[in-house]
Amino acid sequence: MEALFASGHAADIVLAALLLEALWLRWRGWSVGDLLTMLLPAALIVVGLRAALVGADWPWISAPIALSFPVHIADVMRRRRSL
Repeated sequence: MEALFASGHAADIVLAALLLEALWLRWRGWSVGDLLTMLLPAALIVVGLRAALVGADWPWISAPIALSFPVHIADVMRRRRSL
């Protein structure tokens, strides 16, 4: 189990699950734009987690996490408009 996390593959499993969720939701009729704004923040945070797990330098950890915030705000605004 330690090797799974040390190699970053635990994060890869989460990213694969997010991809499967996106494919399933797309098949159910969700638009690509809705899927991106909903799932991209989570994917970016997991990419930052993966970078941390494999011992990457701090910019590779912080950049995807920081980029997740504006995408999350776009998702919140999109959802608010649809109410």
